[in-house]
Amino acid sequence: MENNRNYFVAILLSVLVLIAWQFFYVSPKIERERQAAEMLQEQQAATQPNATGTDTVTPGTVDGSAPGGETALPGVVAPQAGLSLEDALAQSERIVIDTPSLSGSINLTGARIDDLLLKEYHVDVDPQSPRIQLFSPAQQDNGYFAEVGFITDAASGPAPGPDTVWSAEPGQQLTPDSPVTLTYDNGSGLVFTRTISVDEHYLFQFEDTIANSSEQTASVAGYGRVTRFYRPDTQGIYVLHEGLIGVIGDEGLQEIDYSDVEETPIIPQPKATAGWMGITDKYWAAALVPPQGAGFDTRFAYFTDGRTRYQADFKTDAQAITSGNSATTTTLVFAGAKEVPVIEGYQDQFNILNFDLMIDWGWFYFITKPMFWLIDYLFRLFGNFGVAILATTVIVKLIFFPLANKSYVSMANMKKVQPKLEELKAKHGDDRMALQQGMMELYKKEKINPVAGCWPVLLQIPVFFALYKVLYVTIEMRHAPFFGWIQDLSAPDPTSLFNLFGLLPYDVPSFLMIGVWPLIMGITMFIQMRMNPTPPDPTQAMIFTWMPVVFTFMLATFPAGLVIYWAWNNTLSVLQQGVIMKRQGAKIELWDNLAGMFKRKDKQKT
Repeated sequence: MENNRNYFVAILLSVLVLIAWQFFYVSPKIERERQAAEMLQEQQAATQPNATGTDTVTPGTVDGSAPGGETALPGVVAPQAGLSLEDALAQSERIVIDTPSLSGSINLTGARIDDLLLKEYHVDVDPQSPRIQLFSPAQQDNGYFAEVGFITDAASGPAPGPDTVWSAEPGQQLTPDSPVTLTYDNGSGLVFTRTISVDEHYLFQFEDTIANSSEQTASVAGYGRVTRFYRPDTQGIYVLHEGLIGVIGDEGLQEIDYSDVEETPIIPQPKATAGWMGITDKYWAAALVPPQGAGFDTRFAYFTDGRTRYQADFKTDAQAITSGNSATTTTLVFAGAKEVPVIEGYQDQFNILNFDLMIDWGWFYFITKPMFWLIDYLFRLFGNFGVAILATTVIVKLIFFPLANKSYVSMANMKKVQPKLEELKAKHGDDRMALQQGMMELYKKEKINPVAGCWPVLLQIPVFFALYKVLYVTIEMRHAPFFGWIQDLSAPDPTSLFNLFGLLPYDVPSFLMIGVWPLIMGITMFIQMRMNPTPPDPTQAMIFTWMPVVFTFMLATFPAGLVIYWAWNNTLSVLQQGVIMKRQGAKIELWDNLAGMFKRKDKQKT
C-alpha cells in the first residue's frame, strides 16, 4: 500500500509540474505570440506592396561573404530607417512577378528575388487581414531574399553578383506562361544569359548560359544563397524546427536552429552532388536546389560584419569554358508555402533528394504522414477538416478495435473477480508474497491480463502525437474552420468559461481561456474514468477525481482540432466500453460513482 501511495504521489507531483509549466511558460508564451502577431499585422498593413515599381536604378550592396569561403562579394547595405516597402522597391529597376500564388518583383540589381507576396495566405483568419509578405528588399529591417550568381577567376573578368545590374527588354513580366530573359556582358568575352521561369505555385527556375568569346579558357563557379537580415519570432518547441535547413547528400537532413548558428557562425557541410538548402518557418520556406550531379559546397552561416544576417548558401565547383564554347546550368529556387502535395510534387518532378523533409514530419513520420494523407483525403471527401478529424477518429478506432476490445473485456472481467480479490486480501493479510501468488493464480484461471486495460491509452498516445504534429506543422490545417466559433482548427478554442464564452464584456488571462471544447473534452474524460470503480486508496481517488480537471486546463492551449479529436475519442471509448461491459455481465459503475459523489457532498454539508 505504501509503494502504491508513493507511486500516485509521484504522479500528482508530475501533474503539478505540468500545471506550473502551463502557468509560468505556456500561457506567457501564447500572450507573446499574440502580441507579435498583432505587431506583424500592423507592420504588413503599413507596408502592403503593389509590386509594380520600375523606377531608376540605385545599385545597393549586400552581404560580405561569398559561399565557399570567398571574399569577392561586396559589403553590406545598412537598413534605411522608416523606409516603406514601396519606397524600397522604387530604388531599383524591377520585373513584375504575377502568378496564381505569388505577386512581387525581381530586382535587376543582382537578379534577386527580394519582393514576394503570398496571394492565398493572410496574417490571420480574417480574409481582410494583410497577405503574407515572404521576401523584402535588403534596405528594410526585415530584408529577406534569394539570389543566384557566379564567381570567376581574375583572368576571366567580372562575374554577375549582388551589385550587377542585369539588362532586360522593357515590358517583360514573369508569369507561368511568360519566362523573362536577362543578360550581362562582363566586357572580357563572357556573356551571361539568364532565363527565369516560374510555375503556378512557388518554384522559380534559373537557367544560365555562359558563352565564352574570349581567346582563353574561363573558369566559372556558381553560387546561390538565401539571406535573412532578422531573426523571426519562433514557436520554440521541440515538435517544430524553424531556422536553417537542408538535405546535403549522404549527410542527410540538417536542421540548424538560429541559436546554434549564432554560437557557431559558420557550419560547413561536406561536398555533395545532390541536395538542397534554405531557411524554413512554420508554414513558409525559401530553398535553393543547386545543379544536381555536379559537386557543390554548402554552409549555414551567421554574419555580424556590419549587419547581422542568417544565410544558407552553396558554391559549385568551377567549370572550365573553353574559347568559343558555352555552358548551361540550372538552379531551382523554392519560395512559398509548404503545401504537402506541392512539395512532394517538386521532389518527384525534379528528383530533389528528400525535398519532402522541408515539412517537419518528425521522427514518427511513418505515423504522421499517413495520418495527414487520411485526414486530407477525408477533407476532400467531406469538405471540412473538423469532420475529417471525426471520421479519422472512427477509422482509427476500427483499426484498433480487436486489441481495444480484448482490453475492455479484460477490464470487465477484472471487475467481475473483484469479490474474489477481496477474499484473497482478507485471507493472506500482510503476506504480500502469498497475496501476489494467489492473484496470479486467479488471473490465470480466469484468463485475465491485469495490464490489458492500459492498451487503449497506450495506443492512443502515438495517434494523439501524430495528429498533434499534423495539426501543428501542416499548412493545410492553418485557418481551417470547423463549425460555429471554431474558425481555425490549428489554434486553441477562442472562448472562455470565465467570461461566459463572450457574454461578459471583458477579456480573461490566457491561462483561463478554458473554451467550450476543452470543457466537453474534460466532461467526456470524467465520464470515462467514472465508468470504473472509485479506487479505495485516498491518493489514488484524488488523482482519479482531479485528472480530468488538470487535462482540461492543459489541453485548453492545444489546437482545437486536437481537443475535438480527444473529446470524440473519449465519447466513442465510453460507448465501446459500456457495450462490452454489458455483454460481459460486468457492472457499469458510472451511475453509482456519480450518486456516491452527491452523497458525499450531502454528508459534508450536514
